[in-house]
Amino acid sequence: MKEILREIGMIARALDSISNIEFKEHDLTKGQYLYLVRICENPGIIQEKLAEMIKVDRTTAARAIQKLEMNGFIEKKEDQHNKKIKKLFPTEKGNNVYPSIKREHDYSNTVALEGFSEKEAEIMFNLLQRVRKNIEKDWELVKKGSKRKY
Repeated sequence: MKEILREIGMIARALDSISNIEFKEHDLTKGQYLYLVRICENPGIIQEKLAEMIKVDRTTAARAIQKLEMNGFIEKKEDQHNKKIKKLFPTEKGNNVYPSIKREHDYSNTVALEGFSEKEAEIMFNLLQRVRKNIEKDWELVKKGSKRKY
């Protein structure tokens, strides 16, 4: 069996490393740009949904969100109907940085798919979605405290 997950991991780490270096000029560190992008694209999202979207635990998400808030990229607002719920919104600073993050993402996508036909890119996208959905089942299981059976 091919080591597909190793390849995916190397790709993810390389892109993460590039982004961390390039976004340092915006005072964004260690993957915070992932959170900021999702908040800009989903204003009013709640922390739990954001963590689920990025596939991290709530504690990891809370730390990143706190740093983004402290650095003025996002703000929390109380839900009008339930004061316990805090919704996340980009600030002007966050909205101003978003286009450069999006540009980097689009560029990386273009570089990654260089030499692939549109049909091949579509097939790869669909296959990777299937891989993600398979993995999500285990992620949900482990997140709830269960152990996988090897």
